[in-house]
Amino acid sequence: MEKSEIPRLELSAFAQNSYQVPFLNVQHYPIDGDHFVIKNRDDYPVNDYISPNRRQFYKIFHMTSGTGILTVGLHQYHMSAGDIGFLHPDEIMSWQTTSKETGGHFCLINPKYFELDAGHVLQLFKQFPYFKANKAVIQLNESQSSKINHYFELMLQENEGDNEDKKQAILLHLQMLLLEAQRVEKVLPNVNVSEGYNYLYSFLNLLESSFQVQNPNSVLQIKTASEFADQLNVHPNYLNRIVKERTGKTLREHIQERLIYEAKSLLFQTDWTISTIGYALGFSGPASFSSFFQKKERVSPSIYRKSGLLQPNI
Repeated sequence: MEKSEIPRLELSAFAQNSYQVPFLNVQHYPIDGDHFVIKNRDDYPVNDYISPNRRQFYKIFHMTSGTGILTVGLHQYHMSAGDIGFLHPDEIMSWQTTSKETGGHFCLINPKYFELDAGHVLQLFKQFPYFKANKAVIQLNESQSSKINHYFELMLQENEGDNEDKKQAILLHLQMLLLEAQRVEKVLPNVNVSEGYNYLYSFLNLLESSFQVQNPNSVLQIKTASEFADQLNVHPNYLNRIVKERTGKTLREHIQERLIYEAKSLLFQTDWTISTIGYALGFSGPASFSSFFQKKERVSPSIYRKSGLLQPNI
């Protein structure tokens, strides 16, 4: 069977100036992720991370305890118990936990989950007013938060069950969750991000947009730290320092990490030859691409493709 669809990232918070700048992992979600995922934070504690755009899913998460800083695009929110966040697939977002523990739920919904029998729900998501960077978080009172938490619990139970009609039940609870949230109409105020975060956001945004490998004839145009800095009109040493301070990795490390992820995606989700993938990613030939991949992953591209060596990362 042909695998011609070009992949997009599947299912990685920055401190205010008053906080010590944390190290944030750039988090890429599984290449083969499910179309619907729902989890309790008790089972999946959240880590500080930044997630680039081009994801294939909407994310909704509700906090029942703890605090943290969510940044969506260039808008920063200080979240606490009772808040619910809505994240669009195209937004770069980040998270920094500011309490010992956080409780609640999150769900990830790929638009493909709505295919065949739920196109109307996908339209609700597309028209929902809070999947926007400047109003991505809603404040709930205790009663409203309890209702939202109840819908998450019902969806979790259905998803873990074996009822034949569980998808229909999940879709009903999901629509009720959106309805209850929209009734609140109390958006959590957001603040502007720091200059350092602005540079990091700009770099990651450019990094993602540079990896638009749409077809076998596409070739990456920007691959070096200096080229990225030139595009952002900033000195490469300054940009490198800003990015490393906040993520613990240099520009070169981020570029190579993103290059490897795109290579894995293309190997897993397309039927392109290894030579074609190498040229599309800007390598001079299949030998140089295979050498780079082998050095980073300790396995050749062909063996990776045959064995499907995927790394879980929720």
